[in-house]
Amino acid sequence: MSPLISLRGISKSFDGNAVLKGIDLDIAAGDIIGLVGENGAGKSTCVNIIAGNLRPDHGTLRLEGVDITGASVVEQLGRGIRIIHQELSLAPSLSVAENIFLGSYRAGPGGWVNHRRLVAEASKVLARVRAGHIDPQASVGSLRAGDQQLVEIAKALTIEPRLLIMDEPTSSLTSHETEGLFSLVADLAAAGTAIILIT
Repeated sequence: MSPLISLRGISKSFDGNAVLKGIDLDIAAGDIIGLVGENGAGKSTCVNIIAGNLRPDHGTLRLEGVDITGASVVEQLGRGIRIIHQELSLAPSLSVAENIFLGSYRAGPGGWVNHRRLVAEASKVLARVRAGHIDPQASVGSLRAGDQQLVEIAKALTIEPRLLIMDEPTSSLTSHETEGLFSLVADLAAAGTAIILIT
């Protein structure tokens, strides 16, 4: 099977310190890849290059054979590449539903947001990530850390990602929630989503 994502000779330095040196990696649709290593090994740098947060100093990144080296985060999102960072990017004062669809509120005619529809769609995404116990109308700031992590994962699934990158996704989850997450990962992979898990 031809790779969905292909890295060739990816190198990146910060202040003269080489973090990545000639990285080659192929990821096919449906693959589940683990990036495992100590802090400072370059795992986050590698996936941030894939997600468009960083540009490599050398090397190429291809999506289905098309060179996308140096593409922006917005461009990569448009291609279905989504990263869930270890540091959550949620707005504590907004509701769960508002956070899940932040930037895409499903506005209707005249630009008005249909909150009932927003809550209903958020409920469906939460159920998909095995988080049906979370109230979509609750303030994110009122949730415990593990539930906030599940909201972040639900948020990532609203674009139907082709490549989903998860940075330490189980760090604040219970063992039961971790089992649910791995079951979800298996389902996504079976549907053709490529997944990178960092730990």
